Amino acid sequence: MFGKIIFISESVAHLENTLKNDESMDLMNVHVIFEAPNQRILGEISEINPDIIKIRFLGEYIDGRYVNGVIRKPLLSSKIRIINEAELKELIGTKDNKSFELGVSAIYKNYVVYPRINSFFSNHFFICGNSGAGKTHGISRIIQNVFGDKDVVNENANLFLFDAYGEYKNALRDISKYNPKYCYKFITSNQQEATDFPLQIPVSLLKLDDMALLLQASSHSQLPIIERTIRLAKIFSQNNEESERYKNHLIAKALLAILFSNQTTAHKKNEIFTIIEVCHTPDFNFDSRIAGLGYSRSFSECFEIDSNGNFGESVLITDYILKHVDDELEETKEPAIYSYSMLDFSKALEFTLISEGFQNNSKVYDDAIMIKVRLSSILNTKVGTYFTNPGYVTSEDFVKTLVNMNGKKAQIININLEDVDDVYAKVIVKIVCRILFDYTKTLKNRASMPMHLILEEAHRYIQKDNDTFLLGYNIFDRIAKEGRKYGAILGVISQRPVEISDTVIAQISNFLIFKMTHPKDLKYIEEMLPNISQDVIEKQKTLQPGTCVAFGSAFKIPMIVKMNMPDPPPYSSNCDVSGCWTTPVIQNVQPNTPPSMPNTGGEEPMMPNNNIPMNGGMMGQPAMPTSPEIMPAQPNIEMPASATI
Repeated sequence: MFGKIIFISESVAHLENTLKNDESMDLMNVHVIFEAPNQRILGEISEINPDIIKIRFLGEYIDGRYVNGVIRKPLLSSKIRIINEAELKELIGTKDNKSFELGVSAIYKNYVVYPRINSFFSNHFFICGNSGAGKTHGISRIIQNVFGDKDVVNENANLFLFDAYGEYKNALRDISKYNPKYCYKFITSNQQEATDFPLQIPVSLLKLDDMALLLQASSHSQLPIIERTIRLAKIFSQNNEESERYKNHLIAKALLAILFSNQTTAHKKNEIFTIIEVCHTPDFNFDSRIAGLGYSRSFSECFEIDSNGNFGESVLITDYILKHVDDELEETKEPAIYSYSMLDFSKALEFTLISEGFQNNSKVYDDAIMIKVRLSSILNTKVGTYFTNPGYVTSEDFVKTLVNMNGKKAQIININLEDVDDVYAKVIVKIVCRILFDYTKTLKNRASMPMHLILEEAHRYIQKDNDTFLLGYNIFDRIAKEGRKYGAILGVISQRPVEISDTVIAQISNFLIFKMTHPKDLKYIEEMLPNISQDVIEKQKTLQPGTCVAFGSAFKIPMIVKMNMPDPPPYSSNCDVSGCWTTPVIQNVQPNTPPSMPNTGGEEPMMPNNNIPMNGGMMGQPAMPTSPEIMPAQPNIEMPASATI
């Protein structure tokens, strides 16, 4: 059917087209073999013209094993044939307990693509595509396939799925049906979901960098303030005599600085009373008794201003304050075991604000006040409920808590962030991933507990951050560069590759690219991945929903894969506008108000009743989409067991 080779360029063979017109289109993207003595070169049909067929070289079989890249070009006398079944399976993989089903080849009918588990899951992977292209369905299907395979045992898996919109629960919560030892755990930011586990992060596990992110530190001068506050919070958490003495020491130094300043007496009194109001101890409060010779005064009485404009008991109060100054306390070591709440941190911040150096530097003091304002905002909103004080915990304790599901080991930990705004969602994800990454580095046997950090809508978290200005690093950049050797693997899912950190993209080994059309994203992928061919870029532009171009270390050749619909599906289908428009809506009409009269009560109309079945859905259950996200791919061609053209 193929004619002779007309000529060979650097990477393409040009063949005489002797195919019939009805055969030509069926062979687009089909793989062929250039066979000669001691030579088998793999190519892909990339273009069919009336007179010429172009075949792009991909690699060759050496000693029965496929190797990417071609050093020797095919001989002009080579026999040209369609790839046979054995050769095809060598490329797309075969079913065993070390592989998993990705999907069906969109080119070869009924041929399933089986990547090796190690090749795919031991490397960072990236799933991208336009909204509605099939990303969420795709990762759901992959996880279902991996856990639904009875030949593959995944009891020790740790998949941390950071779910931006709570879409994966429906698809993954029933994994125990595959194996009673499998467990799914849903951790949610929605405190009203009583049946699930609330999102809680121990405050005492937060390091300086974490607190800087949480408090949105914007200048380097704020870092020492946060660092000192963490130190004081740890010391004060002991609630013992030494920590109480340290508090008195800090108050005393601040009061002395005010007493010996050049301010007016009235101004000094106001500042001193402000300090005592926010930072007080049994020895320093308005009612503390201060003993003189044969008499005593309360703390507040000592600061009464006499007729000369001076404090009536200046000597008494000065001596009292000096007794509590002990500079050796500045060398107090942080305790090895500590536990404090966000409120305790707030109290420690007040002591930091009165400390010498911060109070006297107006710029630094202003920075400290900004931190105080942001901390107050956290304490007074639901964000504060995500950071708890469960007592002293180690990172190991925290990880055990995350993977524990009512006494069983959970393999999938779905962290739902739909109730957290973008700013704090980004911070929470970074903090949790930092804790998990640091924990993997402490393991005696390196990479003995693989953790997959799968980030849905990753452009919300893995950004080209300004964080590095303060921290000197981006936690995801660090995980991307160092995580693989410790078993911390990133799974990046996004519709906007251009917004993802360059460092992260550069470290990714496996790609599933669904349909993308934005020129900036296409150009970015092409620039960031020098090994990607223009052919791959062009292929993904016309992909159907649910179909992706798969390439990387887990794939011997780039291939078009049609993924099956997940069963059950995630909550990620497109809005059924037609169904919503045609379903009757119950109006919010006040009692005793005639239907023809306007509603004068000022209430807004009710939203549609979610319990009304739509499109045949069951009562109380979400309706299935009228148009599934993943549609059938283009027609396939049958593969012969062996064929020579």
